[in-house]
Amino acid sequence: MVEQVNSQLPKTLTGIKGLDDLTFGGLPTGRPSLLCGAAGCGKTLFSMTFLLNGAISYNEPGVFLSFEERPKDLEDNVASLGFRVADLIQEKKLVLDHVHIERSEIEESGEYDLEGLFVRLGFAIDSIGAKRVVLDTIEALFSGLTDSALLRAELRRLFGWLKDKGVTAIITAERGEGQLTRFGIEEYVSDCVILLDNRVEDQITTRRLRVVKYRGSAHGTNEYPFLIDDEGVSVLPITSAGLKHKISREAVSTGVADLDAMLGINGYFRGSSILISGLAGTGKSTFGAAFVEAACKRGERCLYFAFEESPDQIVRNMSSVGIDLKDHLDAGLLRFEAARPSLYGFEMHLARMNRDIERFDPQVIVVDPISAFRGPSLEIHATLVRLADICKARGITAVFTSLSSVGDQMSESERSVSSLMDTWISLADMEANGERNRVLYILKSRGMNHSKQLREYRLSKAGIHFMDAYVGPDGVLTGTARLAQEAKERESGMARQQNTEKLRRELTRKREVAKRRIAELQADLAREEDEVETIISQEEAREAMLGSNRSEMAVARGHHHD
Repeated sequence: MVEQVNSQLPKTLTGIKGLDDLTFGGLPTGRPSLLCGAAGCGKTLFSMTFLLNGAISYNEPGVFLSFEERPKDLEDNVASLGFRVADLIQEKKLVLDHVHIERSEIEESGEYDLEGLFVRLGFAIDSIGAKRVVLDTIEALFSGLTDSALLRAELRRLFGWLKDKGVTAIITAERGEGQLTRFGIEEYVSDCVILLDNRVEDQITTRRLRVVKYRGSAHGTNEYPFLIDDEGVSVLPITSAGLKHKISREAVSTGVADLDAMLGINGYFRGSSILISGLAGTGKSTFGAAFVEAACKRGERCLYFAFEESPDQIVRNMSSVGIDLKDHLDAGLLRFEAARPSLYGFEMHLARMNRDIERFDPQVIVVDPISAFRGPSLEIHATLVRLADICKARGITAVFTSLSSVGDQMSESERSVSSLMDTWISLADMEANGERNRVLYILKSRGMNHSKQLREYRLSKAGIHFMDAYVGPDGVLTGTARLAQEAKERESGMARQQNTEKLRRELTRKREVAKRRIAELQADLAREEDEVETIISQEEAREAMLGSNRSEMAVARGHHHD
C-alpha cells in the first residue's frame, strides 16, 4: 500500500496571499526551493517578501545572501512596500549580506570552493537563529564554472548543505534558453520549482506564476497571474470555476422601486450576478450607482470598480440625478478602485480585484463597464468567469455594466458574460417623432417571475422614474408619441362622452314628449269618459221617464173600464 505523504510533508507559509493556497501550505520546510524566471519578473522581490513575512508574521528570522545587489539597494527596493528592513536587522530578525564573486579570479585559478560561502552563510544563520534563507542569484555564484560535472557536484553540495542546516531556502535562478534555468541542472536537485514569467501581449505586461514541481505534495498546476505593486505581492490561485456556491433566497433592492416591482421577488437575489447593458447614455452607471446607494443605506460595504471615469467624476455625475455617494464614501461604506483597462492585462486586473475584494470584504460590487476590456473573447470570458466565481463564493451581489453595440449585434463582452449572469437588464433608446426616449426590459432573471413589459424611464434630479406602460396600436409608445396618442385618445373619449350626452338628452326630450302626449291622451280619454257618463245618465233618465209615463197610462185605462 502506498502511503500518502501530502498531509505529512511539513510546509512553511510564505505569507504571500494565493501562493500558500495553491501550494496547499507553502514551501517545503527545511528544503531548498528554486525560483526561476527572466530578468524583471520579480524573483528578488518575491523571495524578499518570503523572508520579511517570516520575520514579521511567523517569528522566523531570515538571511538574504545576494551575489548581485548590495544590502542598501535591497533595503530601498522593499521600503516602498512599507517594510522597515533596518528595524528588522536591528532586532536580529534579518541579515542582509552581499558576496562579490569575481569571475576572472575563478577562471584564472581554476579552483572553485564553496567552503568560504558555507562558513559565511553558516555564521549569518547562527547569529540570528535563521529559519529562512534566500540566495540571489545562483548564476552569479557559479558564473566562472564551465565544467558541467563539477557544476552539478557543487550544486548538489550546496543544496545538501542547506538541507543539513534545516533552513527553508529559496534559490533564485535566471531563465535559460529552452530550459527552466541557465545551467539546466538546478531544477533537478530542487524539491520545489516555481517559474515566474513576465510576458508582454498587445503592449500589456502580465506576470504569471507556475509551480513546475513539488516533491511529495499536491499543488495547483495551472498558470496563475500574480501582482507586484505598492501593496506587495499577491497571487490569484483559482484553478477552476466551481459550481458549489451557497445560494440565498433573500431579495436585495435594486435601488429603484419601479424596477423592484418588475422583479418577482421585489429585487435581486443576494449573491447573484447582474448584467445591465445598453447604448451610451442610457444610464447604465446610474442604475449601478442606485444599487450601491441602496446597499450603503442598508449598512453594507460596496466596492465600485471603475474603468472609464474617476471616482470624483462618478460622485459628481450621480449627484445630478439625486444619488448621493459622497456621504457613503466618507463613512467608509463605499470604496472606489479606478484604473484604465489598458493599464494591466485581464488576469492582472483580476488579481487586483481579487485582492481588493479580500481586503475590503464587500457585500456588493459594481464593475463599470466590462466592455472597456479589449482582447480575445476567450480571455475576457475566462476573466469574467473567475470574477463571477469569486463573488458567488463569497456571497457578493455583483452588478456588471456593459456598453452594447448599435443594432441587434451583441458586443464581445455581452456574449462572453451573458450566460454567467442570473439577471440581465437591457436599456435601449427608442426613436419616435424625431426624439429618443429610454426604455428598459428584463431579458432574464433566473429563479423568479418577472415583468415582460418594455418600460419607459427618465433620469431627473429626483432619480430614476418609470413612466406608466403604454402600448399603442403599433407597440410601445414613448415620449411625445405617447403624449400625442394619449391626447388623441382623450379627444376620442371626449367625443364619445359628448355623443353619449347628446343621446341622453334626446332620450330625455322624447320621454318628455311622450309624457305630454300621454297626458293629452289621458285628458282626451277623461273628457270622453265624462261625455259618455253624461249620455248614459241622460239615457237612464229618459228610460225612467218613459217607464213612469207607461204606468200612468195603464192606470188611466183601468179607470175608464169602470
